[in-house]
Amino acid sequence: MDSTIPLGQINTLAEYMILSDANNRSPIEHGRMILESVENGPLIWPTVEENGVTRTKKYVELSAAEKIQADCDMKATNIILQGLPTDIYSLVNHHRAAKDLWERV
Repeated sequence: MDSTIPLGQINTLAEYMILSDANNRSPIEHGRMILESVENGPLIWPTVEENGVTRTKKYVELSAAEKIQADCDMKATNIILQGLPTDIYSLVNHHRAAKDLWERV
C-alpha cells in the first residue's frame, strides 16, 4: 500500500491510521473477553503435573484461546488503571485482577 496521501484528498482518521500502520484495535471478541474479565474475574490458569509435582502452566504452555484470555485479563487491568487519578491508583495498583480493581474503585 502506498503510504502517501494525495494533496487535497480528505481522509478519515481511520484511513490515516491504516496508512501509518497503526493496528491498535482488537477484534470485537477480544472486547467481550475484556469485559468478562472485569465481570467474572481472570482466567484460572491450568496446571500440569511434572515428576509428581503439580505446577501452574507457563504462558508459552497455554492453548491459543487461553493465551488470548490471559492477554485480555491484562488489558482489562491496564484499562482500569490508566483511567484512575494518581491518588486512587496508588491505593489499588497492587490488585492484579481487573474484577478486584473494578470492585475497589
